[in-house]
Amino acid sequence: MSSQKCDVVVIGAGISGLSAAKLLFDSGLSVVVLEARDRVGGRTFTVRNKHVKYVDLGGAYVGPTQNRVLRLSKELGLETYKVNEVEHLIHHVKGKSYPFKGPFPPMWNPIAYLDYNNLWRTMDEMGKEIPNEAPWKAPHAEEWDKMTMQELIDKVCWTNAARRFATLFVNVDVTSEPHEVSALWFLWYVKQCGGTSRIFSTTNGGQERKFIGGSGQICEKIMEYLGELVKLEKPVTSIDQTGESVIVETLDHETYEARYVISAIPPALCMKIHFNPPLPSMRNQLISRVPMGSVIKCIVYYKEAFWRKKDYCGTMIIEDEDAAIGLTLDDTKPDGSFPAIIGFILARKCRKLTHLTTEERKRRICELYAKVLGSQEALHPVHYEEKNWCEEQYSGGCYTAYFPPGIMTQFGRIIREPVGRIFFAGTETASEWSGYMEGAVQAGERAVREILHSMGKISEAEIWKPEPESLDVPALPITTTFWERNLPSVPGLLKLFGFCALLTSATAVGLCTFKRGLLVKN
Repeated sequence: MSSQKCDVVVIGAGISGLSAAKLLFDSGLSVVVLEARDRVGGRTFTVRNKHVKYVDLGGAYVGPTQNRVLRLSKELGLETYKVNEVEHLIHHVKGKSYPFKGPFPPMWNPIAYLDYNNLWRTMDEMGKEIPNEAPWKAPHAEEWDKMTMQELIDKVCWTNAARRFATLFVNVDVTSEPHEVSALWFLWYVKQCGGTSRIFSTTNGGQERKFIGGSGQICEKIMEYLGELVKLEKPVTSIDQTGESVIVETLDHETYEARYVISAIPPALCMKIHFNPPLPSMRNQLISRVPMGSVIKCIVYYKEAFWRKKDYCGTMIIEDEDAAIGLTLDDTKPDGSFPAIIGFILARKCRKLTHLTTEERKRRICELYAKVLGSQEALHPVHYEEKNWCEEQYSGGCYTAYFPPGIMTQFGRIIREPVGRIFFAGTETASEWSGYMEGAVQAGERAVREILHSMGKISEAEIWKPEPESLDVPALPITTTFWERNLPSVPGLLKLFGFCALLTSATAVGLCTFKRGLLVKN
């Protein structure tokens, strides 16, 4: 059987694999990209039809500090637009909707406010201790990795309001439950995305912008650029590096011979591939220990953006256990056409509602929107699209793989470690915006520079290449007020009250003693 020969075989035609392939090609190396699906894009997926024009059913959002994907997309001729957040956002809790402005809902209960403020402050302060490139080297890595985020939330939060919102915060950020993920991993994840405010915000945050025409164009345009070097419907079944070259075989028994391989697929999907020689024990164990998150993306289209007439922007943060959706954003096109709201069915709710039909999910979502927005117009959509990422066999879930307790400190350092001539990309291996399209680009290009270094073409110092800030999407600093930095936590307030009470009691006793003449004057 004859083999197709090249310098590098890239496995996976998502953003990470194709950004790697583009850099390899531009560096003068020959490359072949093998993609299991009948499309490129991986966990990005832009659907086009007359009802939606275009819609992103997978990864979609970009924002300030995501400089690599902004640079790559600009090279490809793509433009971004801002997600609408002009009008009020809604916080729906205990059956009532409260309009607000800003990244987080305000708390009118002063005790709850102190608890919220301390939660964000604590997570950001803990995150500062964790190195982006090596979270397992954090001073408290062992302690925090043994702890779930649920345990940390229970330790830090004193009010049910803060606990509920902290749970939603984890659900939204990593499509998983607090009891499933390591505190060390989650704190690292938030830190390497810029902190609690940057990761959760629309304006000046991770959800600020989308691509006109859809994010799927990134991979589609790179495929056009590379032409026949991208092979679709080629699931890789084996990688043999026992000889002088690496031999990669696909499900249809085609073989490709290369000097190097870049694996740009989620870690767990490597279990579908036979390796010869077998993977080292720690890598072999790692790939069975990092599951994928659970999410269904749901987009409801309406005749008009009726929520804007009510001074709502379309963002809804919904704290209701019976509600299918936890977070929504406006998904109307930048010119005002195709009015839509995108919602996310997250983690436990996703697993609970996968058995429903598409029509049943649509009905539940529309009824929820009618309740939260206070409008019967929500009950009358003109179209509905959804994507259940749990059923994708070549993703395993979305947005990203997560680390359960104890895994980061034992296996984390393996995530980017090459195995012979196999190098690893994929957003999970990134050190900035891991889990996002930005992390996918960083990882793909870093894997290429590792190969270029092994070939003697660049120095080791050039592997981790810094990226200049995007001039088109500048980042505003995340600032905190004096009170946000210095207000006490709830236990801190109780201690303060206790001290004040003690001081008051001591003063009263002293005054009484003095008045009764029990103290001797000098």
